[in-house]
Amino acid sequence: MNAKETPKYSVFQNVSWMVKIAWKNGKRVLVFCALTAILEVLFQLVQLYIAPQVLARVEQKAPLWELLTTIGVFTAALFIVCGFSEYVKQNTLFPRVDVRTAIIAKIARKSNVTSYPNTLDVNFVKLREKVHVVCEGNSQATEHIWQTITMLLKNIGGLIVYLAILSRIDAFLLLIVIVTCLAGFFVSRYTNNWRSARRDEEETYFQKKYYLRNKSESVELAKDIRIFGLQNWLNELLDQIHNCYLDFMLRFERVEVLADITEAVLTMARNGIAYVYLINIALNEGLGVSEFLLYFTAVTTFTTWVMGILQEMSTLHKESLDISSVREFLEYPEPFKFDKGEKIPAADSYELKLEYVSYRYPGAETDTIDGLNLTVHSGEKLAIVGLNGVGKTTLVKLLCGLLDPTEGRVLLNGKDVRDFNRRSYYDLFSAVFQEFSVLDVTIAEEIAQTVDGIDYDKIADCVEKAGLTATIEKLPKGLQTHVGREVHLDGVLFSGGQTQRLMLARALYKDGPILLLDEPTAALDPIAENDIYMKYNEMTQGKTSIFISHRLASTRFCDRIIFIADGCIKEEGTHESLLALNGEYANLFEVQSRYYQEGKEF
Repeated sequence: MNAKETPKYSVFQNVSWMVKIAWKNGKRVLVFCALTAILEVLFQLVQLYIAPQVLARVEQKAPLWELLTTIGVFTAALFIVCGFSEYVKQNTLFPRVDVRTAIIAKIARKSNVTSYPNTLDVNFVKLREKVHVVCEGNSQATEHIWQTITMLLKNIGGLIVYLAILSRIDAFLLLIVIVTCLAGFFVSRYTNNWRSARRDEEETYFQKKYYLRNKSESVELAKDIRIFGLQNWLNELLDQIHNCYLDFMLRFERVEVLADITEAVLTMARNGIAYVYLINIALNEGLGVSEFLLYFTAVTTFTTWVMGILQEMSTLHKESLDISSVREFLEYPEPFKFDKGEKIPAADSYELKLEYVSYRYPGAETDTIDGLNLTVHSGEKLAIVGLNGVGKTTLVKLLCGLLDPTEGRVLLNGKDVRDFNRRSYYDLFSAVFQEFSVLDVTIAEEIAQTVDGIDYDKIADCVEKAGLTATIEKLPKGLQTHVGREVHLDGVLFSGGQTQRLMLARALYKDGPILLLDEPTAALDPIAENDIYMKYNEMTQGKTSIFISHRLASTRFCDRIIFIADGCIKEEGTHESLLALNGEYANLFEVQSRYYQEGKEF
């Protein structure tokens, strides 16, 4: 959130929100905040009075035992207060982390279950990145706010107590102290605002450095870096960014030095005025040495309380802006119905229908899908074909409810899918998309998408249908082998084709009544691809299947083929009827078939 933007929630509202979360997930946070503030004030009071009280006993020529008793009492008080303070400090971190973890869990859930269009929304994506930063460490707002509240309570408590102590002093001196404190605060705030106003610039340097470091160390680029000799280029880019960052820090340090000099001058003026005032009272009104020390220490410490309140209020305001971002992310509007949507009615079969459906991606000037009508009958094997970028994947996303049309309707058994609980609607579909989502878990868990209640007989059947049995049998741990090496070093790295088979096995295991296959053989060689085609009827037995491909030879196994171009259905029929039509489908098939025929000219 930009500092100039008006936040959706006030500081009080955000603090209240954090208190509610703490009350539910870590009540000790609230107790420790109050205890720490009280103990800090007590510690300052003991330190304030120990020297003046000892000097007072010396001035009064008190007996040695009384002097030692005074020293002993204050020393014991320091030990007790310090001991309790240390205990609280050692134990306050864990409940604070618990509260931050609870917020992270809310963010993770929102990210995972939010409506799919939100994941394409630039504003949503930027907000998600921001809230991840806000929650990534102990010093970030979602945890550090408790330290801020603690310090604010401490400074307010100390201010009240010290005002009572300094009630004998001339109000003019207190006014001088407050004015110099305010001046110092505004100088300090100018420094902070200077950096805050350029936070985007600073974050850009960090993001670029992180990006380059991440890419330099990535497995994906390891081959390219070595083959193309990219090391020097990457180092030069990193040096350029680092030099820009050093220049930024030099500018900031200049501002900071000027601010420090100004604050030093204000402090000298404030302490000098206090010295003159108290010395005058000592000479004219007989103020004792112990009282002189008490009041002078109180005056200088009083400035700490005032500055502390101003600084912590400023910090709390900034942290409130970050927490507002978290709340706005968690409350980001959902275009789909979930719990408030209707349940999917039980049925022996499901028919999908698109009525005059159009879809335009946010920011696009033209429709990807334009006025399309289509009925997918129960049990039908439908192929969707066409050139790359004509909207085949978009059409499938509309059918399975990941996207809602900008115009027209998608119907399930005659009812608009927008009325249903979208998660229940997703249960109808098993899918293999072009973009894989592979987790570093065991092969069995990857296929079953769970760790409990895995049906290994069903997994074996799905693996066999996907043509992955021989590959898994060669692994030392079989189905218990981990996939990937980001978490488990003994994991297996599957090839693109093997991963595609794994995703197919996962889709088959889910066993939804509608099977979506979006280019499921794109990473396979022709022989492996043919093996999948031969098992296609077995895989789709009793299911409605929608098969997307740009390889037209793969469509002959389907009951019906639709050829997509310009966002609509240009041709429709079986493989043989479309070839006989001698239209765009036949022309494209002829071009593709030349690659597999000797003697043909391209």
